[in-house]
Amino acid sequence: MAGKEPLLGTLKACILSIQAAGSSPITDSCPHLASFCEILEMILRKGIKQSVLGFKKRDYWHWLEQLSQQDMCGRLTQLSVMIERANSCKKLLTVQGRGRFFLRLALKKKLLATAIQHLVHTPKLLEWYDPLISVMGNEDFMEPFLSMMLVVTEINFSLDLENSSFLDDSWLLPVCVTYETVPCRELGMVLSCTFFGCVIRYLDGRIFIVEVLPGSQAEVDELVLAGDIIDEINGVSLRNAQNGQAGTVLQKLKGKPLCFRLIRWKWHDGALYRPLLSYLKVLQEKLPTFQLQHEPKRLEESEDICLQDGRLVYALQYLGQARVGLYGGKEVLDTGIPMVLEQQTLPREVLFDVKETEVIVKEKTSSEVLFHYPYPEISCVGRRLGNNNIFAFCIMESSDCFSPMYFPVSCV
Repeated sequence: MAGKEPLLGTLKACILSIQAAGSSPITDSCPHLASFCEILEMILRKGIKQSVLGFKKRDYWHWLEQLSQQDMCGRLTQLSVMIERANSCKKLLTVQGRGRFFLRLALKKKLLATAIQHLVHTPKLLEWYDPLISVMGNEDFMEPFLSMMLVVTEINFSLDLENSSFLDDSWLLPVCVTYETVPCRELGMVLSCTFFGCVIRYLDGRIFIVEVLPGSQAEVDELVLAGDIIDEINGVSLRNAQNGQAGTVLQKLKGKPLCFRLIRWKWHDGALYRPLLSYLKVLQEKLPTFQLQHEPKRLEESEDICLQDGRLVYALQYLGQARVGLYGGKEVLDTGIPMVLEQQTLPREVLFDVKETEVIVKEKTSSEVLFHYPYPEISCVGRRLGNNNIFAFCIMESSDCFSPMYFPVSCV
């Protein structure tokens, strides 16, 4: 009889495709993962009896929540912890999202078969399923289904559980990136819809970046794109955010290093992440000038970056150096950079190579090394407010800590 249930055949094919992928562990980039999860969810939903009054539509998450807290060998204790984690995840607003989060967590923890086994041994919950049309309530179908879940338990899944802000909407997960920056004056205050050098828009509980402001820290760091979503700040979820909430979070973190988790508008194949389509249509209606940004502006407008031995090497102009005294803190940037500019030295085309332990600057045409400094010898690096095209770094002239400092200055 099991062969007459087409969902089981499809689920088996998905499992075989995942096994045939050959990569271990299985990550979110596996092309068969979303299909497997979709079929699994269809099986868990098929034949669920709805309550007579119908005030609340039942889903598989509801019986997961009600699993008994007692179990031999302590296995259900682990399930209880997972259920609580799904319930407490601030990125999930719906029953569907919590159920999907639990399934992903169960795959990673190898406990999906355990959850199914506990349902089988809980008659009160098993009665939720119609034995005539469901897989879960049919003994003939349940046996091969549970066998497949045991096979899945042998597969090593390594899934990004923080990437859960769209589980309410889709099994298709977005591309997420982390943007780290240190506190500085150029990061910007939160005023109205302006945030760390970006214009943002709150839409249905999500914070969209609609513009990266020219000259801002966000533009300099070349990671934030118009159309992206701010998902977290220093681990604080901004899912279901209200107007001004991002600014409130940022104020509490004033003076601390910042770590932003961004959801990309672009998917792995470079096309639009499909679950964003409805949001972006609304944004376009409210802001007719809004456009998706495909690359950082400096990458779009400049050819001053190349690869060398797998590293980024920047084509810059070396403007000169000046002695600034006995102190090498960041405050000397405001005086040191004008000192170099006043010399009006003819710029030299150079390649700026940032290596793992040192910085090397070479003449662009001859590849002659003009200077190189290990990181411990560099006391500060930065720019002046109002002139984002020039940066400088300060180094010690000798090992004597009271030696004068010099400024090699380059034009980006």
